Amino acid sequence: MKDSRPATLITGASAGLGAEFARQCVARGDEVILVARRKDRLNALAAEVGKAHVIAADLAKPKAGAELLKEIKSRGLWVRTLINNAGFGLRGRFDALPLDRQLEMIDLNVRSLTNLAFVVIDDMRARGGGSILNVASTAAFQPGPNMAVYFATKAYVLSFTEALHEEWKGRGIKVSALCPGPTRTEFGDVAGIKTLGQFDRLAMEAGPVVRAGLDGLEANRAVVIPGAVNKAGAWSTRFAPRSVVRKIAGSLKF
Repeated sequence: MKDSRPATLITGASAGLGAEFARQCVARGDEVILVARRKDRLNALAAEVGKAHVIAADLAKPKAGAELLKEIKSRGLWVRTLINNAGFGLRGRFDALPLDRQLEMIDLNVRSLTNLAFVVIDDMRARGGGSILNVASTAAFQPGPNMAVYFATKAYVLSFTEALHEEWKGRGIKVSALCPGPTRTEFGDVAGIKTLGQFDRLAMEAGPVVRAGLDGLEANRAVVIPGAVNKAGAWSTRFAPRSVVRKIAGSLKF
């Protein structure tokens, strides 16, 4: 245990925000563990950034968290920082989307994130501290007609993270939720969103989003919303009737 090296675990590291987290974490001196299903992409990213360990895993599987932690320990590492970034969305009416894919979304966006947070906390506590950054979304602040399950999973991530933040505040473990708005990544391709539509002009690049997340985690801010427009949009939902909020969300064009 004393000989183990601290590392930053990044899930969903094969593209988008995950890959950018890897770049910025290595640039600041972290040894990183890259996890996703696509090993070829992970290997390419590891070759680019250096100081990286590659573990190909399907985190949606029930025992994935425990198996991943066992593999990490076998490499002489412990997770000082967890970046729970893995997740995906689907656009379409609830009854028109495949049920198995929607349940897989819940498993990855909710179950896997919760599982990984649980399995790394003991080591963090025993070693005197650590950090957990859970990637949510501005979708967490309202219901999302035509992306009902995705919005609901991100609402869980936000609520769960805020609760953990309070539980560990002042006890050595930092916990933050990163809530980006529209971002130029592969998310839309997987979700079935061809363009960002009316959001395209306001979409952020991955770099500033990741930088805001890492800075917010370092400052132990419970909720991090990158970009002034995203902040205004997220917090404005608190003052409008729920009936209005869901109608507006359902009318957005992608």
